[in-house]
Parts: sequence; structure tokens; C-alpha cells
Amino acid sequence: MDVVLDVGARLGECPVWSGEDGLLYWVDIHGCAVHAFDPIARTDRSWPLDVRPGAIARTTNPARLLVAAENELAWLDLDSGELDSWMVLEDHQPGVRLNDGRCDPAGRFWVGGMYDPTSALRFDAFLHRVEPDGNFTTVRSRVGCANGLAFSPDGTVMYWADTLHSTVWAYDYDLDTGEQHNERVFLDFDSLPGRPDGACVDEMGCYWVACVGGSAVLRATPEGDVDRIIAAPVLRPTMPAFGGTGLETLFITSIGPRDPEADGAGPHGAVLAFDPGVCGLPEPVFAGFRDPT
Repeated sequence: MDVVLDVGARLGECPVWSGEDGLLYWVDIHGCAVHAFDPIARTDRSWPLDVRPGAIARTTNPARLLVAAENELAWLDLDSGELDSWMVLEDHQPGVRLNDGRCDPAGRFWVGGMYDPTSALRFDAFLHRVEPDGNFTTVRSRVGCANGLAFSPDGTVMYWADTLHSTVWAYDYDLDTGEQHNERVFLDFDSLPGRPDGACVDEMGCYWVACVGGSAVLRATPEGDVDRIIAAPVLRPTMPAFGGTGLETLFITSIGPRDPEADGAGPHGAVLAFDPGVCGLPEPVFAGFRDPT
């Protein structure tokens, strides 16, 4: 696993590959910025914000991203750098912010929150499903730290994790309605390194998840059998995403050092990459778009 961008992010998260421009978009939550990394040129551009961006999604307009920040959704204009508010998903609660998000194959945006810091062990956040027309449903309450959102290649299975519960769940998923049912435990992290953070699915339907605090990324088959654990040169990897020309590279974001003496030397807050020997799937875009003008 190579360090491809030693940028020292405070809290790197939500890598999203854009095949149209060959860029890996990602966020530094506590650094209050959205980034775009060019793996060919090895350059990184950033858009500073006045809020903490927890998750992003590409939209039907290549020049704009959907951004989940604090307690609302907004549009980021990549040309001007302006962030235009769209909708509030939750009443403001001190300490609570939106965190992990992903589009389903039909173009809905799923996003969940957390209480920051997680060391408080509070379950005050929610999980939401946002339709392209702007209507949304709060699917779950009492969330500690939403993570691990991903969908099977055919869209019939949804995955979701709560890091504080050290558990990834799987659901039968209806792409026509966005409804999920038949909840079951997919991965129990009691015997696995770290805790589950962000995730993605490869072309074989296997689930890749970052083991935050466990210096690893693991893969589980659709049956929930862990068949690969890949060591990472960082203590807190946060989320994997497939990218590259053929979606053959797995990129991983990570968290910066919290205690330099305890964490030790290393590329904390770096973007990592390796060849997993399997390709990923194109990332769906959010099917709705409102032009602020």
C-alpha cells in the first residue's frame, strides 16, 4: 500500500472517483475543505469551506458536488468555490454533524451523522434517505457514528455500519422505492482489527471496509466471510474507493495524528493506494440537481 498523497489531512474521508476528469474527490472534515487529487500529475486542489464537509457526491452537473456539511446539504460550485445551501436535514444539535454518505444506484443520496467526538459514546445522530426531488426520510435514530454505506452491484443489498456498535449490517434493498428490510448482522468486528468506518463494493460484490484504529482494510464476500485483511501504514484508515482508468486502484483516506507520541511517525492523514487485483464499480451520481440561480 503506497502513500500517494502525504497531505497531512486532519480527518480525511469520503473519496469519490470521477472518471470524467480522472480525479479523486475527497474531504478533510476538520480541515473544512473539499479536495480533488490527480493521481497522474500527483497534484491536489482544495476548496476551503466555512463548515465541516462530512460527505460528498457527484451530481448530474460535473461542475457541482453535493456536500453534506454540519446538519444540511449544499451545492459546491467547483468553478467559483461557492457553497450554496440546499436543505436542512436535522435540527442543530451541539456536537452532532453529518458524516458518511453515498448514492444508491438509482441516484438517491443516503447520509448519516455522528456525535463528535466519538469518545463521548453518544447516540444522538440519524440516518437519512434523500430523494432526487429533495424529499427525504429519516430512516433511523439513535445513531452513534454512521459509516459503511455501500450497495451490491445489482442494487439489491444495502450495507450500513455504526462504528460505535462495531457492527456492519446488511439489508434487502428495493431500488424502486429505496426501502430496506430484513436487517441482519453482516460483520461483527469483535474479532476484527479496529472498528468499521467507510466502505465500498467491488465488481465481484465483495465489501471493502476501512478498519479505523486497526491499521487495515479488509474485504468480505457477499456471504460475510472475511477473505482478505490488508495492512495499512496508518493507524486510522477511514474509507476506501475504487478509482483509476479501469477502476483498478483502491484509494484510502485516513485521519491525521491525534497524539504524536502515541501514534508514532508515519504518513497520518495521507491518501493511500494499492492494486487489489479486482476492479470496482462506477460511483453513482445524485440524480437530482437544483440550479441555485
